[in-house]
Amino acid sequence: MSARLWTVLAGVVAVGSVACGGDVAPGGNEAVVEELRMVYAETSPYNNPYLNDRRVALIRGLPTPPDRREQWALTGRLADELLWAGDTRAALELFGSMEATLDSVGSSWEEVDGLRAQLDSRFAIAWLRLGEQENCVANPTSAACVVPIDTEGWHELEEGSRNAIVYLGRMLERAPDDLNARWLLNLAHMTLGEYPAGVPEVFRIPPEVFRSEADIGRFWDIGAHLGVDVRELSGGALTDDFDGDGRLDLMTSSWHLQDQIRLFRNEGDGTFTEVTDEAGLTGITGGLNMQQADFDNDGDVDVFVLRGAWMGEEGLWPNSLLRNDGDGTFTDVTGAAGLAARHPTQTAVWADLDLDGRLDLYIGNETRGEPDRPNELYLNNGDGTFREVARAAGVAAVGFVKGVDAGDVDNDGRPDLYVSRLGQPNLLFMNQGVDAEGGVPTFVEASDRAGVREPLESFPTWFFDVDNDGWLDLFVAGYRADPGAVLAEWLGRDVPATLPRLYRNDGDGTFTDVTEAYRLDRFLYAMGSNFGDLDNDGWLDMLVGTGDPDFAALMPNRAFRNDGGTGFQEVTVSGGFGNVQKGHAVAFGDVNDNGDQDIYMNLGGALEGDEYGNAFYANPGHGHRWLTLRLRGTRSNRLAQGARVTVVVEQPDGSTREIHRVVDSGGSFGGNSLQTEIGLGMATGIVAVEVRWPVEGSEQRFTGLELDSAYELHEGEDAPRAVELRPFAWPTGLAPARAGEHDHPGGAP
Repeated sequence: MSARLWTVLAGVVAVGSVACGGDVAPGGNEAVVEELRMVYAETSPYNNPYLNDRRVALIRGLPTPPDRREQWALTGRLADELLWAGDTRAALELFGSMEATLDSVGSSWEEVDGLRAQLDSRFAIAWLRLGEQENCVANPTSAACVVPIDTEGWHELEEGSRNAIVYLGRMLERAPDDLNARWLLNLAHMTLGEYPAGVPEVFRIPPEVFRSEADIGRFWDIGAHLGVDVRELSGGALTDDFDGDGRLDLMTSSWHLQDQIRLFRNEGDGTFTEVTDEAGLTGITGGLNMQQADFDNDGDVDVFVLRGAWMGEEGLWPNSLLRNDGDGTFTDVTGAAGLAARHPTQTAVWADLDLDGRLDLYIGNETRGEPDRPNELYLNNGDGTFREVARAAGVAAVGFVKGVDAGDVDNDGRPDLYVSRLGQPNLLFMNQGVDAEGGVPTFVEASDRAGVREPLESFPTWFFDVDNDGWLDLFVAGYRADPGAVLAEWLGRDVPATLPRLYRNDGDGTFTDVTEAYRLDRFLYAMGSNFGDLDNDGWLDMLVGTGDPDFAALMPNRAFRNDGGTGFQEVTVSGGFGNVQKGHAVAFGDVNDNGDQDIYMNLGGALEGDEYGNAFYANPGHGHRWLTLRLRGTRSNRLAQGARVTVVVEQPDGSTREIHRVVDSGGSFGGNSLQTEIGLGMATGIVAVEVRWPVEGSEQRFTGLELDSAYELHEGEDAPRAVELRPFAWPTGLAPARAGEHDHPGGAP
């Protein structure tokens, strides 16, 4: 669109924006609900490219330009916004009128061939999206949109994919090396049950590229059958016990400020009940990410909601600290706690950085141009309030921060901080302890010495012990890719993307890049991601959500099994994780108390029309032993976040093995359960559990624990307290059924 038309659009936006004035005092939920309404009303659709419905209305209000080329461009702008808003048929109708215009002008427009090529691409994506909407979104199955798409994922309504194939064919006639068009052509044929035979041989992707490197067992997505497949945009996901009944519940958010945060109570019988309203959460909206913790040491799991990411100065939205009141309700205490600063963000981490027994909060903010939006460090005062000390602590980093995590990388008992930045070197802040004079923990930036500054375009990150040697390793995912990068990898070509980094901790303050050695030098266009133990073998695996806002960015989410600490095996296909919808927050947790970790995952996109239902992947079980621990601090923070756990087990051959874990919620985008769920592989017995509590100098050794059991371990108590679990089975017969089509009671592993 011409600069003149954008100027007119800006004027329309200025007139059309909703005016709301006055500050809302911090306080209870009514105040924050009103504040969020005001923020949404004042957000400009001219500056915010994700308010697609409002942008449609504004464009429709523009005068018709006199120049026919500008008319064509304006029609295209409106069609794009309609597509992004979810009104795909209206967009296709306008694309059709644009095609008719090109037919009528013929060669009188010198650029007509380029415009036809551009329009063919828009047609192809719109038809593909229509197929998704009418099939995968409207009538989901456990196999919908999961590549390679099998019988139960085939589209019943074929119009979208049929027409997409036509336009993708035209694109490949012009540019046979267009890898993204080639991939989407194969994908469209998959949705119709015509892959591989129906794909022209020259463009056919060899079926063997979809073979997994190990069989992890199928994790069927039963979210639709459980009623937890909230159809929403990109957002957060948590698994934790929010009502104190001993069972893991589910919480989910969606980043649009009109999208409701939702809470589902686990009934303990394979069903869930939405209790959003009863919990006092109605009207609390938005949130691209959430991180849970017990910030006030009352034993209840609280939630911090992050907002404003990707919006620049339009994203000066309030975050929310939701205090769990212990009676099934939450109260927003953001202002009262001193956390009311507004900066665009989606990432934060809870950790006891000054080792005073109270959890502190480090927030990574996004700076895009001026002014700087430095990261914030809030120390917990112990009275429900926090004080901001980032500059004094030396961690007020500036950058387009997409991930932060905490972990004790040098085993000195003090949590360190890692900052993942998009477009700049990453940062590692080493905790030097509390400054005696200022009472603030101080940090030294050591990423260069440690060798962990890359990748320069990065997103999610986390510390975990990948090789079970007792030293925390570091994973950082890349976030830059050209279209077709996923196919380039499958075909063995150079991958036009920023690859992830896996850094092995050398135990001397430095790390070694083992990405290639561990077979993770792959295309991971990662957003929401997390780690857990898929098969309970005692080695930590990972599930990586992929994509970007572009509707053409249809690429499978990817899963990797840790092969005994020697490398990773891709298990995307065998596990059923390869959904091509946008992979956002990932949360592992043993939701049915049988010792295996299930997964709750957000699959929505950023644009208003890119809704998709959340997935719930039921773990099929692998026959391995397990142990669940609920740590309870006394000197340390109540839920013992940051505690180091070592489980010593007996092996079938009589030897012993150590398995190392940290009590935390996992990676930077999604929240695993804060109970520590530990796979023990083929262990024949538990020798001991050793705990290093977060407060300095507090270590304990517990004995007398049984396999396949759960315990509370209390700081200062010698004996573990047995916890009675009430395992239940997921319903059977769900894999092939469309949502709501069948009801098969019964048991499943």
